[in-house]
Amino acid sequence: MAKIIICDDDKEIVKSIQIYLTAEGFETIPCFNGEEALKAVRENDVQCVLMDIMMPFMDGIEATGEIRKFSQVPIIFLSAKSEDADKIVGLGFGADDYVTKPFSPPVLIARIKAQVRRYTAFAGSGESRSENVLQTGALKLDREKKEVTLDGKAIKLTATEYGILEYLMLNMGILLSSDKIYNEVWGQNAIAGDKTVTVHIRRIREKIEADPKNPVYLKVVWGLGYKIEKI
Repeated sequence: MAKIIICDDDKEIVKSIQIYLTAEGFETIPCFNGEEALKAVRENDVQCVLMDIMMPFMDGIEATGEIRKFSQVPIIFLSAKSEDADKIVGLGFGADDYVTKPFSPPVLIARIKAQVRRYTAFAGSGESRSENVLQTGALKLDREKKEVTLDGKAIKLTATEYGILEYLMLNMGILLSSDKIYNEVWGQNAIAGDKTVTVHIRRIREKIEADPKNPVYLKVVWGLGYKIEKI
């Protein structure tokens, strides 16, 4: 049974989400500010965190930054703000996905299930597959160990970042659109104009490229998509 943290200062929202998730077989941990969520992640084996952004004591963005110092658990931001700029800020601080209020319960549950599946596989409980080691130049991805290294040094990625990089490396040299990447990694249709993939690609570049502005591995063809170069 996957364990989900629900963090929102609105107790009615937390209660309603708990009802939906319990019905789907999830165990839930309610929290009402960022400090409580941070403590809950430290003390529990959780598979996903739903994190409101605007909260007292410690907001969702600050809490996410602190969680990312020690955990790669998937984090989905919940917020009434729907502008692209707000999404980009949230994702840039380490969130894996973003859902705006008011949200459709089936959509939220689908997003949670996708993150839990990816994180469970990333943690090593998935079945190993053929073509376990993918490599280009000094960049190596081990699909069995769920490990990425550059020049032999481990690169710390979130499950979502790993999923994107794995998909790109499985299709080495092939240009893939943002929509195609989103459909494959998130397991659902992309939303028109969504910058989610763009932000994650930027974060991956910052981790695997010596100079992210002049990338060697992860290339972009503006307006068309992304690819991993064969070296």
